[in-house]
Amino acid sequence: MMRRVLQNSRRLVAIGSQQSRNCVNLASMREENPIMFCMQCEQTNSGRGCDRIGMCGKRPKVAALQDVAVHLCKGISQYANGARKLDAVKGIDREIDIFVGELLFATMTNVNNDSERFHELIKKAGAIREKAKSLFLSLGGQEGAFPHSPATWVVDTTDIDALTDLGEDEAGVLARSVDMDEDTFSLIELITYGVKGMAAYNHHAAVQGFEDADIYGGLHEVMDAVCDPKASVESLLPVALKVGEINLSVMALLEKAHITSYGTPVPKDVPTKPVEGKCILVSGHDIRDTANILKQTEGTGINVYTHGELLPAHGYPELQKYEHFKGHYGGAWQKQRVDFANFPGPIVMTTNCLIEPKPTYKKRLFTRTVVGWPGVTHIEGEDYSDVIKMAKECDGFSPSRAASHPEGVMTTGFGADTIISKADDIVGAIKGGDIKNFYVIGGCDGRESTRSYFTNLAKATPDDSVILTLGCGKFRFNQLPFGTIGNTGIPRLLDVGQCNDAFGAVRVALALKDALGAGSVNDLPIHFGVSWFEQKAVAVLLTLLHLDIKNIHLGPKLPAFLTPNLVNFLVENYGITPCGDGEADAAKMASMKTNNLASAA
Repeated sequence: MMRRVLQNSRRLVAIGSQQSRNCVNLASMREENPIMFCMQCEQTNSGRGCDRIGMCGKRPKVAALQDVAVHLCKGISQYANGARKLDAVKGIDREIDIFVGELLFATMTNVNNDSERFHELIKKAGAIREKAKSLFLSLGGQEGAFPHSPATWVVDTTDIDALTDLGEDEAGVLARSVDMDEDTFSLIELITYGVKGMAAYNHHAAVQGFEDADIYGGLHEVMDAVCDPKASVESLLPVALKVGEINLSVMALLEKAHITSYGTPVPKDVPTKPVEGKCILVSGHDIRDTANILKQTEGTGINVYTHGELLPAHGYPELQKYEHFKGHYGGAWQKQRVDFANFPGPIVMTTNCLIEPKPTYKKRLFTRTVVGWPGVTHIEGEDYSDVIKMAKECDGFSPSRAASHPEGVMTTGFGADTIISKADDIVGAIKGGDIKNFYVIGGCDGRESTRSYFTNLAKATPDDSVILTLGCGKFRFNQLPFGTIGNTGIPRLLDVGQCNDAFGAVRVALALKDALGAGSVNDLPIHFGVSWFEQKAVAVLLTLLHLDIKNIHLGPKLPAFLTPNLVNFLVENYGITPCGDGEADAAKMASMKTNNLASAA
């Protein structure tokens, strides 16, 4: 099917023509010989790739070292996948699995921009690759089984400047894409970025003690596949969907980890007005870090607040038990330079998205796990004594400072199980004609003014519709007064959780399909407006495609690393549509489905 699309370029639709203007021209970039190159996120400079400094603040040295790290991960996965093929039990090595996942996570956008940390990780990656090779050979693998590939890539230096040169000259996008079919290379990058996002979600589950050897095996399998010198569009398309399939398992595992550890989320009105007292702000995504901070600050007189994607932490019953868990402060990640500067206490960044800190709060900032920035204190392990000490030394919220914040709440805690438990009420509302459409609006937020599209889309949804939201994209509209559905008491806006809780939204959609006896989710008026920014969103998109969910509105603009041919393939086969006008798209979505929910019920 893909080959037919590639051969018939005259059929490129308007969206493909638009993408031809946004797609990175790698040959042209090579001629310019930039001092760095990165194109993995949505904010990539003018749709052409970041070539001097990343829009995320990434410096050229870090960009090159990240390229070295990812290339080494591919080589490790070649040996690890080969070992598993030779012996499904003895071919497993947990240290190898954990290391590759964490290193891939570290190379994601806005995670780690500390060159010294990457220098150390790369040195360890070399040792891990040798360990994976030894495992492969010990099980009967042949020396030279992976010629001219990342498995045998020569890294004969540990000097940081020499490694930087190696990244620029051999491991980076511009170097690897020479003489490659552009559509094949585009798919390789799509798969690699999706694996990074998948690895991040898997890390969140693993730190809570939830792991699945098959997930690591799948990660190595797909990373091995992109190293195949005979890789083609036809061979890689199933691999891309395989990433989506594995990520579905990862998100299910993470949901299980959260619910097992902290209880099934329940609706919670979370105050956004701080209270008087000493304080700590926790940002990122990690629920375990949040729980540990709450436990270690209990009885200290220090209040704990969430920021960004940790808002859904307030929905977990085990965390609601802490009286000093006072509320949510600030908005999405891109506003942190204002939020963090104004917060009168230490800030713990548990995961992405970290952007270059201002001097006004840099000394109050702490990073955890794979997160890093030069000059920012990094916490190894789960002892938050230094954070607590700093909280006691900082001013905290004075009575006047707390009073200066307006009253407000954000409601969260509508996890999949909570929504599905109300299935009878929802079906009743559908039968009564009170609910006619469902919108899934959310994902990653970002800086661009065009992201107001998602605000406008949400505001324009009909009064007889329910909005499921997730990720930091919710902050574009989660304080608007959407009210309830008629006299049913069902809120029109339901916060399903973090970006990984896209799995919960899928569960709700599948439950609705079953309750209404529909053939597929695509037969129902469930409309997807997905805001993408970094590689977690790529993993989620591939999961939706794996589930054959169609007619997704994706934006604010399409990935620059996708060629026009690949975009056209997604348009023709999955109905992917770029964001347009929010109000017009809301109306278009509502008119897309011909079935009647009430009659289906």
